[in-house]
Amino acid sequence: MKAALYRTHGGVDVLEVTDVADPVPGPGEVVVAVRATSLNRLDVLQREGPPLLPGFQLPHIAGMDVAGEIVAVGADAHRWQTGTRVLVNPAVACGACAFCRSGVDNFCGDTEVVGGTRAGGYAELCVVPATHVHRIPDDVGYAEAATIPTIYSTAWKGLVTTAKLRVGETILVHAAASGVSIAAIQLAKRCGAFVVATAGSERKLELATKLGADVVVNNRSGDFVAAVREATNARGADVVFDHVGPALFQQSLFALRPRGRMVFCGATTGVDATFNLPHAYHFGISLLGVEPYGYDEFGEMLDYYWRGNFEPVIDAELPLEEVAEAQRRMESDDVLGKIVLRP
Repeated sequence: MKAALYRTHGGVDVLEVTDVADPVPGPGEVVVAVRATSLNRLDVLQREGPPLLPGFQLPHIAGMDVAGEIVAVGADAHRWQTGTRVLVNPAVACGACAFCRSGVDNFCGDTEVVGGTRAGGYAELCVVPATHVHRIPDDVGYAEAATIPTIYSTAWKGLVTTAKLRVGETILVHAAASGVSIAAIQLAKRCGAFVVATAGSERKLELATKLGADVVVNNRSGDFVAAVREATNARGADVVFDHVGPALFQQSLFALRPRGRMVFCGATTGVDATFNLPHAYHFGISLLGVEPYGYDEFGEMLDYYWRGNFEPVIDAELPLEEVAEAQRRMESDDVLGKIVLRP
């Protein structure tokens, strides 16, 4: 089969499209013919190195968000038939450790990640556990399905499980045109929240408005703290959902109401954030890290997505041979939504 892989860390020039052996399903596994896979920031970060996930090995085939058709079924996986259209839950916990046995598999120390530590969707074929494929409804295309797993599971974990976002609350969402924020805006509106969204260009703010944001603010030229205060009669936001990191962290705390919740799940602008401690404790601010999603939560998110009339936002669809261009686009600051590869 054809696959896009890299044998060493570096720039996009280390990516190569080459022939590799077709994967063979082991017990409890299926082989998926990849029809679409979408890019994530992790794809770029791990290629640049050092790798972020324990268990990573070179050479590596990236691609966590996989949608396609089952073409081979291993032993003990016969509940699935060839020809079934599926998407993949990329987080594969060990199932045997104390965390897995106690129902918190999201903390499993031996979790493998399709496209992160094991071969992923930048290929014509991908082998995955049969427990981690989910049927795609007939009215959903492969490209849309490939945009769902990572961004919607992250938004679901952040807003529903961690923030416990409620009807009538105000939420501030940064980086409005990124994949996870596109998911968060749509999910927050379906939770009945008032959404203030920020981004760095008018084009991105227009997208946020189209997706349902009630107020939009340019976070480079505008004052989003003032905008939140104005929208809430000076009270402040109930929740901030952030994956940008240090660049907006302190101002986000200032945008919160007393006892507001700062929910964070990313570090695009760096890994070390500083903030005013007296402000945070005086106003009872809760700092809530978004832990990885669990196996059952992925299924809950997906069931909700199929019923929720969500709108996929795809920046570009490119053939596998243009993987370097796809990752260049990912590295740029002008992407609206997800980039999809079509092996």
